[in-house]
Amino acid sequence: QAQLVESGGGLVQPGGSLRLSCTASGRVVRIDVMGWYRQAPGKERDLVATVTSGGTTNYADSVKGRFTISRDNAKNTVSLQMTDLRPEDTAVYFCHADLLAKGPSDEYIASKSWGRGTQVTVSS
Repeated sequence: QAQLVESGGGLVQPGGSLRLSCTASGRVVRIDVMGWYRQAPGKERDLVATVTSGGTTNYADSVKGRFTISRDNAKNTVSLQMTDLRPEDTAVYFCHADLLAKGPSDEYIASKSWGRGTQVTVSS
């Protein structure tokens, strides 16, 4: 099947930048929408940004103008460049993908897959 693995989280001061990356591995056949969501302590998981295979992007209002999502279809990778980070951006960031993969018997399996998450902390 397929797995999503994130990287790039960490601790940064307010106003700083971080870049998150996520790669889909395994028997991936096609990926439609890829994106990033985040979940702060005690809150629900919210959309940050998504990008289609054709490059159409969508952002939460709170990150417009500060975050940029991009993807490399050939490498099954999605990235999130975050600038002007604020304390309220502190959360666990999860990669998400609507993908089609092959199972152990070569059957096609469509799924909404999630990575395990990477912590982003914005603090002085």
